[in-house]
Amino acid sequence: MCGITGAVWYRDDTAIDRSTLRRMTDSLIHRGPNDEGTYWQSRSESAAGVALGFRRLSIIDLAGGHQPLGNEDGSIQIVFNGEIYNYRELRHRLEGAGHKFTTASDTETIVHLYEEMGIECFTKLNGMFSIAIWDSNRQQLVLARDRMGKKPLYYSVENGRLAFASELKSLCEIPNLSRKIDPTALDMYFTYQYIPHPWSIYQSVKKMPPGHVGVYKGEDFQTKSYWSIDWNREEAKTKSQAIEEVRELATDAVSLRLRSDVPLGAFLSGGIDSSLIVAIAQKQLQTPIKTFAIGFSDADFDETSYAQKVASYIGTEHRRFEVTPDALSVLDTLAYHFDEPFSDSSAVPTWYLCEQTRTQVTVALSGDGGDELFAGYERYKALHLSEKVRKFMPLHPLLQSSIVQRWKESNNRRSFIRRVKRFGEALGEPPARRYMRWLQIFNEATRSDMYQESFVEQLPDCDPFSFLEQAWNKTPDRDLISRASIADMQTYLPCDLMTKVDIASMGNSLEARQPFLDYRLVEFAASLPSHLKYRWRRGKRLLRDAFYDLIPPEIWDRPKMGFGIPIASWFRGPLREKTANMLLGTDTRCHEYVRPEAIKRLIDSHLSERTNEGYRLWNLLMLELWLRRWT
Repeated sequence: MCGITGAVWYRDDTAIDRSTLRRMTDSLIHRGPNDEGTYWQSRSESAAGVALGFRRLSIIDLAGGHQPLGNEDGSIQIVFNGEIYNYRELRHRLEGAGHKFTTASDTETIVHLYEEMGIECFTKLNGMFSIAIWDSNRQQLVLARDRMGKKPLYYSVENGRLAFASELKSLCEIPNLSRKIDPTALDMYFTYQYIPHPWSIYQSVKKMPPGHVGVYKGEDFQTKSYWSIDWNREEAKTKSQAIEEVRELATDAVSLRLRSDVPLGAFLSGGIDSSLIVAIAQKQLQTPIKTFAIGFSDADFDETSYAQKVASYIGTEHRRFEVTPDALSVLDTLAYHFDEPFSDSSAVPTWYLCEQTRTQVTVALSGDGGDELFAGYERYKALHLSEKVRKFMPLHPLLQSSIVQRWKESNNRRSFIRRVKRFGEALGEPPARRYMRWLQIFNEATRSDMYQESFVEQLPDCDPFSFLEQAWNKTPDRDLISRASIADMQTYLPCDLMTKVDIASMGNSLEARQPFLDYRLVEFAASLPSHLKYRWRRGKRLLRDAFYDLIPPEIWDRPKMGFGIPIASWFRGPLREKTANMLLGTDTRCHEYVRPEAIKRLIDSHLSERTNEGYRLWNLLMLELWLRRWT
């Protein structure tokens, strides 16, 4: 697990000199504190200039995994961030084809596989990765990102140069890189709480979409998808067939991710997903696996009693960390590490969990992806129920009435009134728009009301809904639960959850592995009829049917809790003064985009407890912190 960076240029005025490459590489030291390496070649009449930088977190082949790494004659050079879980199997085939290996690393497997297959090699990799390969014979730079977007890859193409990096902060070390803010990206941020691919906060920088490969040659950059999956395909399976397949796939996915030359553990929240991953892992290990849970003093946000029950049931070596979230100090930390505006508040507990886990291990298994693959979110239940309400019940107009919308909300994270209001206000929309209403932070009407006129004039005719809609429209023949979960796999999962986990883990020099996101398991789950995953108003039925005996019965039946913090009370307590000073001050940066009177209305409404505006205020506060740190 590492950080990569570099560039290829065809003009001397955009060359990356050695000192710039060093700064670009050093900025990623948190992603790789164990080793570093660079490759630099000046431009000539017959060859492009090349710079490759690498920071290493040593996981596999501790002695021999130095990068950049080349083939036998040095004509191919690679920098690679991630893990290839099937590299041993691939290596065996390559050695049979005559390739000679000098290390035991997964990186060298990629080099020889590229020699054998060219850019089609990425279809054979099972893992998480962002990869840059310089092919001097073809004079081309190849960039690739894993299928599920677990590893980030930013790039910028301008003025005869392509620059790339694992994080935006590395590209920001390039002196002449344009850092003009992209209005479309900012509009997306206010909508989703993250900036989706291919946008980044800067107009000059893009994100490589998951499952894509790009080739830069002769100042031309072309990208294409290398993952061929028909999201609309549904396979008829019996319950017993599905149980057998999910057992086999999940067990193998976990087994592959137990390969490590450094201490390995697992996150254990006490929910179904992390508990199941730990249970499957423990069955394959001879000694107790180390598990980690983060605890909070607010009982409404603390799951550690469930985690302890699971640990005792399975027999893990369990550690519970108790933290008191420092709302003031952690905000600046997040603004630095996330590089772009990002306002998923669960980044706070995720950061603390990774920070504490890293004191004990270097690799941690995680249960990410279980909700999307096996219909675990409550919003899937809401979508299913909303169709019934619209068709058969007289509640539709009542739930949308102004009387209901004026009901006072509580601070409780599972506030019944807030859930009823959110459910009712979207009932008049078509399914995709209805689902969007439940996901978005600021809806279209609110954004229109709060934006400065000067900002509105910069916005192109681009509806942020189109990002979700494109994913939704890939499944026209599927039922609503399948459409929503598959859309999440393509949007929310890579852009929010994987971004959060990657930054929080790598910011603490910790590698997080997600067995549920093995692409074989993803393809299997996406093709399943929803009735195998969702029955009797409960998701994850297939996991329950297949693995019921592996974790305590009460874990299967407990309400979904999520992973959050009490931001509503924070804005009425420890963050109250900071919020007012930062969002309503004379030097507030976000006033360039958002009218201060609109912000004041949100703050006043929240402080008076008429409404809970915690997530919206968090969105604005994280933007303001980012603007102050990076502009």
